[in-house]
Amino acid sequence: VQLQASGGGLVQAGDSLRLSCAASGPTFSDRVMAWFRQAPGKERALVAAVSRGGGGTYYSGIVRGRFTISRDNAKNTVYLQMNSLKPEDTAIYYCAASPYFTTRESEYETWGQGTEVTVSS
Repeated sequence: VQLQASGGGLVQAGDSLRLSCAASGPTFSDRVMAWFRQAPGKERALVAAVSRGGGGTYYSGIVRGRFTISRDNAKNTVYLQMNSLKPEDTAIYYCAASPYFTTRESEYETWGQGTEVTVSS
């Protein structure tokens, strides 16, 4: 599977933004999908993950309640709806795919190119 992330941009604090990650290849529905982010000067970190069928999700504590991950297997796309954005959400956001429902970055085998989100105060 190959991944193409989009939807980033410059927004103000409190705004919403939806990221999309389109996948090509026949194995999308067999993969757990996740969004990671890397803020300036920081290591990349897991934001959210969604199970193969979409019924199971994981969120990091700092985004839980504000972000929602979802997927549409018919469209081979995973989404990250981001509400109540804060300046500290500024980062490059990456989508990734794994055979496992895991929080371990090393177990995500396929990565998109990243889309930049900037939140101004």
